[in-house]
Amino acid sequence: MPTSFTSFEPAVRQLLTDTPSMPATVLAERVGWEGSITWFRAHVRRLRPEHRPIDPSDRLTWLPGDAAQCDLWFPPKKIPLEDGTTSLLPVMVITAAHSRFMVARMIPTRHTQDLLLGMWELLQQLGRVPRRLIWDNEAGIGRGKRNAEGIGAFTGTLATTLVRLKPYDPESKGVVERRNGFLETSFMPGRSFASAADFNAQLTEWLETANARVVRTIKARPVDLLDADRAAMLPLPPVAPVIGWVNRVRLGRDYYVRVDSNDYSVDPNVIGRFVEVRADLSRVVVRHDGRRVAAHDRVWARGMTVTDPAHVTAAKALREHFQRPRPAADPGEAFDRDLADYDRAFGLLNGGLGNAAAADPGDGTVAGLGAGAVAGLRDGEVA
Repeated sequence: MPTSFTSFEPAVRQLLTDTPSMPATVLAERVGWEGSITWFRAHVRRLRPEHRPIDPSDRLTWLPGDAAQCDLWFPPKKIPLEDGTTSLLPVMVITAAHSRFMVARMIPTRHTQDLLLGMWELLQQLGRVPRRLIWDNEAGIGRGKRNAEGIGAFTGTLATTLVRLKPYDPESKGVVERRNGFLETSFMPGRSFASAADFNAQLTEWLETANARVVRTIKARPVDLLDADRAAMLPLPPVAPVIGWVNRVRLGRDYYVRVDSNDYSVDPNVIGRFVEVRADLSRVVVRHDGRRVAAHDRVWARGMTVTDPAHVTAAKALREHFQRPRPAADPGEAFDRDLADYDRAFGLLNGGLGNAAAADPGDGTVAGLGAGAVAGLRDGEVA
């Protein structure tokens, strides 16, 4: 039965064919609709699915050892930090796609350095390296066609491949996405955490139980399939990848170095010299010529200053030594110079002109001045 919308339907269909996501209010304006916008929206809602492009998804088969899916999950509860504040911190989750075996750990930031540290620690827990590490477009991993700095060296050391999915392809990472949902609905309820370390301790204990549960889609327990999955993976590299926060700086007078957003004190005896700063998820170590000159627990809060009392004591001693008055010169030591030094400086000796009786050259000048003459001039006498 014709309605007030019937005459507008062909124009609306044409616009939806060209632009399926065009808002209903814009469609109404384009076709000149002047009636009820609610009525118009109801008809657009009916027509839009017919013009939306179809994006089918295939069922994926994950072979043993082939891939591990990686993702960041943000627990819906803030974690207490060292400065008394709280923050939402990311949890890195890696799931072996074939066995569905899951490993996870809370990390301090989404920076590339911490992402690589988290991946390496979780792969060590897994005990082997999958042939592919599948990520979405996480900024710390890479954007567009380029991986973030350090990703290539990391995967090269592990002899694996990092695959970044194209946008709008959630099915290719659905295994780990479902694990994230499982963490949120099964691990989080009723829990409280005193710190990030407490969170990781509770998570590690819970994962032992979670990996022993039957997964509905594969009708098996991940722990039972893990051996077959690991057997097809690559071994861990004999040499650990060079990852983490690494910097080489000249130590300033304030004897602090910065890692992420926090400052850590260093032995002030190496002020003005180059030091190498290295930090992982838990420690910050500073060395000068291979000798350790600072070591601190890494803090996850932001904008903090971490000070070793021994460094303050050493700085005080150095400052007092620097400010101590220098001994004055002995006033009894007169400055005596042989006047013949002046004759030699002006070429009046050993050149035939040192003789005080030398002849007048005839131009009114004194041909030569001996030591006595120079002394007389110094005393204000006329030569």
